[in-house]
Amino acid sequence: MNTAAPVLTPTTRALAWCLHLLVIGLLALAAGRAVTDGRPHAGVIVAVSAVCGLVYAAGPVLPCVRRSRRAASLWLAAVGACWLTVLALSPDAVWVAFPLYFLQLHLLPRRAGLAAVAATAVAAVAGFAAHQRSFGPAMAIGPALGAAVAVAVVWGYQVLYRESEHRRALIEELTATRADLAAAQHTAGVLAERDRLAREIHDTLAQGLSSIQLLLRAAERALPQAPQNAARYVDQARQAAVDNLAEARRFVAALTPPTLEGTTLAGALERLCATTAARHPLTARFHLTGDAVPLTMAQEVALLRIAQSALANTVRHAEATTADVTLGYLGDHVSLDIVDDGRGFDPDRLPAPDPEAGGFGLAAMRARAHALGGTLALTSGW
Repeated sequence: MNTAAPVLTPTTRALAWCLHLLVIGLLALAAGRAVTDGRPHAGVIVAVSAVCGLVYAAGPVLPCVRRSRRAASLWLAAVGACWLTVLALSPDAVWVAFPLYFLQLHLLPRRAGLAAVAATAVAAVAGFAAHQRSFGPAMAIGPALGAAVAVAVVWGYQVLYRESEHRRALIEELTATRADLAAAQHTAGVLAERDRLAREIHDTLAQGLSSIQLLLRAAERALPQAPQNAARYVDQARQAAVDNLAEARRFVAALTPPTLEGTTLAGALERLCATTAARHPLTARFHLTGDAVPLTMAQEVALLRIAQSALANTVRHAEATTADVTLGYLGDHVSLDIVDDGRGFDPDRLPAPDPEAGGFGLAAMRARAHALGGTLALTSGW
């Protein structure tokens, strides 16, 4: 059998002490009036009142009363029996019924508490009427009104407490949700920054290092027969290293790429074509169509990086001799076309990205285009 008490509605220490003092004060009042009025059996009234006060005082110091329904019921029964004894001896004990209402409603389940309050009210009315040797409706008004007030106060307090606990739980849930959302946003920010850095590294450092490698290989091949050509390739490799060092410093600091400083996107693309043609055996030409419209810095950077990556792929993989980069404006649409005459590939059978062999360029270009609401289309003949 489960004897665990239901979860009691917590009360403040001040309310508990007020109730304790009220019970003891009313018992002391009954005992004091018995002595001062010189009532018969005054000593017995004082003794029974003292016993009732001691039995009542034992409840707050016994932990089992708060933890066990059976213990709380037995304690209330003992207090009630002592009170009935005092009531049988003195009509002044009728006032003790009022704090008993609060105890019964607080410690007992709702139905049992309501029944106990009703029984206590009936006992109070009957005991007072017996002492008066008469009964009138006015005698029932006080105990009944006190019982109604006690029920309203206790049940209202319990409703307010449950509402407060519900709001507290909602606030805690909201706080936890906000913490989870902040953590998710932080994680998303970290992933977005990691993706940005990955694209920047691929389109700048990786492509620059690849260009330097190709230039140094050309210098190595030219050394025996044409030292002057080898020196030119080495100088171009050195310049590529300087340019990429500047790129690395700028994108780490999230600043404007150097190739866009002091120039337009068209100027940056034209310079990119000229640099590529000077460093590699590839004729890269730039074309501009339509009337230029203002673009955001993010859009210009994305288009420039796509062009850099596409030309790098042409140099490394296409074995092309010419490449044409066309920046076209048509109303509020912008297009960037990179066409070369090299060997093609199957767009539907691209190799998986590999840390050793590469293969991240097309994925990075597509991600840049999609991030700005654009599309990337591949067309190849092979």
